[in-house]
Amino acid sequence: MNAVFEVLSSGLLDTVQDLGRWGHQRSGVPVGGAVDDFSLQVGNILVGNSRGAAGLEMAQSGPKLRAASDAVVALCGADLGATIDGTPAPRWKSFAVRAGQVLSFTGARGGAWGYLCVAGGFAVPLVLGSRSTCLRGGFGGFDGRALRPGDVLAAGALPRSARAGRFLRPSDVPVHGTHAVVRAVPGPQADRFEGDALDTFFSARYTVSRRADRMGCRLEGPGLAAEGGHDILSAGVVAGGVQVPGDGTPIVLLADRQATGGYALIAVVASADLAPLAQLAPGSTLSFSRATVDEALAAARQREEFLATIEAGAH
Repeated sequence: MNAVFEVLSSGLLDTVQDLGRWGHQRSGVPVGGAVDDFSLQVGNILVGNSRGAAGLEMAQSGPKLRAASDAVVALCGADLGATIDGTPAPRWKSFAVRAGQVLSFTGARGGAWGYLCVAGGFAVPLVLGSRSTCLRGGFGGFDGRALRPGDVLAAGALPRSARAGRFLRPSDVPVHGTHAVVRAVPGPQADRFEGDALDTFFSARYTVSRRADRMGCRLEGPGLAAEGGHDILSAGVVAGGVQVPGDGTPIVLLADRQATGGYALIAVVASADLAPLAQLAPGSTLSFSRATVDEALAAARQREEFLATIEAGAH
């Protein structure tokens, strides 16, 4: 383990995240992890890590970091205008950073969540089997909080497969625009929604609220009335579950979702489409395309096959 970056200034929200803290929802502990797990996994593959190594998640802006040692890194996810000593840094490609160089960001130019992966992964303690930051609980990651100026991040042992120059083909790089169409399956309480509410949900164009965060993507648009009200007996929830609270506007649950919820679920977004949904910045628009369970599973398999293929080529 060695010091790899010193935080000179912090961005809007910079937290260490991996693929989440699984198996503890029965105790009320959220899964957490990267909001865009696709970008984190690709970044880790490019630097030679296992897919679940801890990376740095950055919301809409990024920190200013000074390299404390030589490192191999990759930047994936949103385009946050990264530069190395003032020169534009590559994205979706592993590259070398030398001790003393400064990595900084000018702000989001497409997408909402950027990821910095380093060969060896960021070395923070395992808590309940994960290195992810749980902000509401104040544990995991870097002291259970977002980064602050003066913090020093360390990296784990350099993997033998670490090297600069790996890249994702341009045709495979996700495009983070201002509108997305995501597949969704009618949810367990879809039959509670009155009249043509389900049709409205699948035909409307929603706007991402400024109140969207790691817990959920709050939407603005047509209200959806539910027969007998929107409240249900609390039940377990999943990533991509679309809750409809009393005001009738949907919330798509994301990484920091609660373990249980008491609002009706009108739909569940296909897991393969959660990353592009999460990358929609506030003010962007979103539409839902009705899908079957089989179609959602096929999309998940296709995404996994793609990740496995590039992982096999990198090792």
